[in-house]
Amino acid sequence: MLKSKEGIMVHPELDIELERFREFLSEALAEGGTQPLIQLTDEELAVLDPDALEEVVAPTPHLATLNSEQRELVLATAIRSLVSRGAIDIANIPELDALMRSEGKFENGGMADLEMRVTPDVDLALVLRRTAVKALAVEQQTSRGSVHGFVYVHSPELMLIEQVTGGGMHIFTLANSAGDAAQLMQALVDPFGVADRDGKEQQLDPTALTSDQVDGPLAEAINNALVVCQLIVLADQPGPLVTAYATEDAVWTVSVDKPQAPTGIRARKVGERTLNSEIVRLITMPAL
Repeated sequence: MLKSKEGIMVHPELDIELERFREFLSEALAEGGTQPLIQLTDEELAVLDPDALEEVVAPTPHLATLNSEQRELVLATAIRSLVSRGAIDIANIPELDALMRSEGKFENGGMADLEMRVTPDVDLALVLRRTAVKALAVEQQTSRGSVHGFVYVHSPELMLIEQVTGGGMHIFTLANSAGDAAQLMQALVDPFGVADRDGKEQQLDPTALTSDQVDGPLAEAINNALVVCQLIVLADQPGPLVTAYATEDAVWTVSVDKPQAPTGIRARKVGERTLNSEIVRLITMPAL
């Protein structure tokens, strides 16, 4: 994890400032391009970075369904999984074995006695999801439940993407362009690939959606949407919000520059290129 050294954030392995660390990663990523990083489960992340359960915006949908006794069991299984996969190295194996044999509480101190080291891929995912300049959060809602995606932006050439399945699998990818990151998020917004052509933009009153005053094609899209996605820019100041409605044959977006914007909201039917450009805009806009 990153620690403070005379007020400067550094990486403990490389012992360099965060900005230089980002530059180093960007240069390395430029050679290989966007690439998969690692896949982890809810419970594995809870073992690796327990504080992140409260401090990171990404949800843990599987853990959320478990009671305390069930959580202890899956955390024990997660330790075994991480060790067997070589994702972590436990230096004090006797203590680990004793913990496995006991009925100790995995959530209240048992893990503290373990001398655990993680692989560079795991360490990279944990560091980058905590230290982003800003993030784009995408929530996809369908009749089958929710799926989430996050783009943690560090620079125009360095982004960590986290896709969270409904079953609690976290798929991490390193992206070196906003276009690549947007393509992954677009698969959540338009999973059926039905965004075909742009329509005319229309201005709506800020209360239109909440007061059911929407009519015409937009109302049809909202009422018949098979997929509803919310895209929110997470930064120090509230950022834009885009809601997308995907039907059997079209995608509509409703955009607002900031929460409770007095200037109204914009709605339009969008084609594939426009949808991609809108996601790129959300990723690349300056953090306030």
